[in-house]
Amino acid sequence: MSHDRVIQAAAAAVIVGGAGAASFIVPALVEDAERHTLRYTDASIENAPPIVAIGTAIGALRGLIVDWLWIKVNMMQDQGQYYDILEDARLITKLQPRFGPVWTFHGHNMAYNLSVQTSTPEERWEWVRKGIDLLRNEGLRYNPNDIMLYKDLAFWLDHKVEGTSDDAHPIYKREFAKEWHELLGEPPRSWNDRIAWIEAIADAPSSLRVLLETNAKAAEVAERLRAELGPLLPEDTDPLSRELLRMLSMIEAIEGASYTARALDLAGMIQTRGDAVMTTLASLRADPELAEGWDALLSHMRHRYLVNDYNMDPSLMAQYTRDFGPIDWRHPQAHALYWSRTGSKKAERRLSEEKIHHAINTDRQQLHSLQSLARGGRVLYDPFSPTVPGRFPETDFIESTSTLFEDLYVKYYDARGMGGETFLEFIKNFLGHNIRVAYRQGEVERAQKLYELLDDRFGRGAFPPNPMYSRPLDVFVREIGQDEYDRQPYVAISDVLASLRYAFRVGIGQDRREVYDEALAFASEVTEYFRTHEFMDFDTKLGTARMRDLVSQLGQSVPLSFVQLMSDPTVPLDERATIWMQIDDAEPQLRVRTYDQIKRWVAAEINSGPLSGRVSVDDVLPAPPGIEAWRQQLAFEALQAKEQDRGGEAAGVERTGDR
Repeated sequence: MSHDRVIQAAAAAVIVGGAGAASFIVPALVEDAERHTLRYTDASIENAPPIVAIGTAIGALRGLIVDWLWIKVNMMQDQGQYYDILEDARLITKLQPRFGPVWTFHGHNMAYNLSVQTSTPEERWEWVRKGIDLLRNEGLRYNPNDIMLYKDLAFWLDHKVEGTSDDAHPIYKREFAKEWHELLGEPPRSWNDRIAWIEAIADAPSSLRVLLETNAKAAEVAERLRAELGPLLPEDTDPLSRELLRMLSMIEAIEGASYTARALDLAGMIQTRGDAVMTTLASLRADPELAEGWDALLSHMRHRYLVNDYNMDPSLMAQYTRDFGPIDWRHPQAHALYWSRTGSKKAERRLSEEKIHHAINTDRQQLHSLQSLARGGRVLYDPFSPTVPGRFPETDFIESTSTLFEDLYVKYYDARGMGGETFLEFIKNFLGHNIRVAYRQGEVERAQKLYELLDDRFGRGAFPPNPMYSRPLDVFVREIGQDEYDRQPYVAISDVLASLRYAFRVGIGQDRREVYDEALAFASEVTEYFRTHEFMDFDTKLGTARMRDLVSQLGQSVPLSFVQLMSDPTVPLDERATIWMQIDDAEPQLRVRTYDQIKRWVAAEINSGPLSGRVSVDDVLPAPPGIEAWRQQLAFEALQAKEQDRGGEAAGVERTGDR
C-alpha cells in the first residue's frame, strides 16, 4: 500500500471515529443546552425564520459582510447620520437575527436618535413606537432568552415613554394609553374584577376557528357582525378585524366613559348624521341576548392580538396582575414591569456569575416599575380629550413592592459586587415616599411605624448609627418632600392627591373644615412652587414648557382627587354620599364639574352589587343644581374651540397657497 493510501485510510478512520464519538457526545450537549436554556428557541429548526436559513447559506462570507456593515454603521453614527444607518442596521438584523446587540442598537437609534430629529411630537412618537416595536415584536422573537433585550425594552418604556426627559413625553403618554385602550378597553375598577377580566383573556382560545366551533354564542355574534356590519364596511374589510375593537372602545366612551364626548353630545351627533356603521355596531353591542357571546369574542380577539401583534403572553399578564396588584395595561410602567420580570425569569438560568449584574439591573427595573405604579398606577383616560391621561396612586402596589424587595435582597445577598446592597437605596426612597403619602392622607400612626422601620434599618439601628431619621415625623415629611420634588417632580402630584383625599374624607365627611383648608393650602403651596420654579422658564424645541402638564395637573388636583375618591369602591358608599351632600360649602362648583364623570362608576358599582334594583345612583348621588346649564356651557366652549381650530387650519392653507 502506497504512502498516500495509508494517509487516506488513517484520515478516514479519524473521520469515522469522530463521527462515532459525536453521536454519543452531541445528544448529551443538546440535553445540557435544553436544561440550561442555552438554545435560542425550544425548537430551533421548526421556529427559525427564513432569513436565518438565507444567512446560513452565505456561510463564512456572512461574518465579513456583517463586520464591514458594523464598521460603516458606527462611523455614520459618529457623524450623526442616523437616517442613513437605518438600511444598514436593518440588513445586519437580517444577517444576524440572533445577535442581540444589533436589535438594541437599531431600536435605540429609532427611539432616541431619529425621534429627536423630527419637528412635531407626533412624528417623535412614531419613531419611539417603531423602536419599541422592533425590539418587542422582532428582536425578542428571534432571541427569546436574551436578558439584555428585555432590560433595554423595559427601560425605554420607563424612561422614554413614562419619564419626563423628552420634551414630547405628554404625547407619548397619551398615544400609548390610546393604543392600549383601543385594544383592551376600559379595565374594571377593583383588583378582583381586573384579575377575572385579564384571566378571561388569557383563557380564551387563540384561534377564531376554534372559538366559533366551540362557542355557539360567540359564533352568533360573529355571524350577526358579518351579516349586518360587513356590508357597511369598505370592500374586503373583515368585520372581525382589530378595527372592531377600536370602534367598540369609542362607543363605550361615547356612551358614558368620556366626559368630553358627553359635553359634545357625540352620541346625538352620530344619530343625527346617520352613521350607519357606529349605530349598527352600538345596537349589536347593546343587545342583552348577545352579551355572553360578545364577552367570549372580545376575549379571544384581545388574546390573539396580544400574542400576534405584541409578542405578549396573556397568561403572564394575568399572573402578574394576581401577584402584584390591579395593573392597568394602558400605563407604560405596566409594560416595563412585564418585560423586566419576563426577561428575568426566562434568562436567569443562562447567566454566568460574571454577568450577574445584568440580572440585578433587570430586577431593579421591576422594583422601579412597581414603585411608579404605587405612586400613580391608576389611569384616568378620556379618548376624546387632548389632555395627558391622569395618574392616581394605587396603594395595592405598596405591599407587593416591599415583598419583592425582600425577595430580591435575599436573592442577591451573596452576589459579587455587593449585589443585595444595590437595592437598599431603593427601599429607603420607597419607604420615605410612602411615609409622606400616609402622613398626607392622615394615617399618622401608619406613617410613624414606617418611619420607625426606616430608622431601625438605616438610622439609629444601623451600624454605624445614623441620626438622619431622628427628626420629628412632620419635619422629615416636609424636608424630604422638598428634596424629592426637585429630583422627581411628578411625585408632587401623588403627595397633593393624598393630602386632598384625606381632606375630603375627614375635613368634609367629618365636618372638620380646618383639615380641608390645611390640605388646600398645601396643594396651593406645591402648585405655586412648580409654577414659579426655574425649570418653568424655558421652552423646549417643540415650543412648549416640558413641565407644563405637571402644573396643569396640580391646578386640577381638587377635581381629580374628588373624582378618584368618589369612584373608589373601597370607600364605603354611605361615606361618599355624605361627602357628596356636604361639599358645596367648601367647593360650590365641584359637584357640577365632576358629576358626569363620577355617576358612571357609581352606577356600575351599584348595579353589580347587592343594592342592584333597590337603590339607584340618583339616591346616592343626586344631580346637583345647574348641571344642565354646565353641560350646555361645555358643549358651547368645545364647539367654539373646534371652530377656532378650523379657522387656523384654513388660514394656514391660504398662506401656503400664497407662497
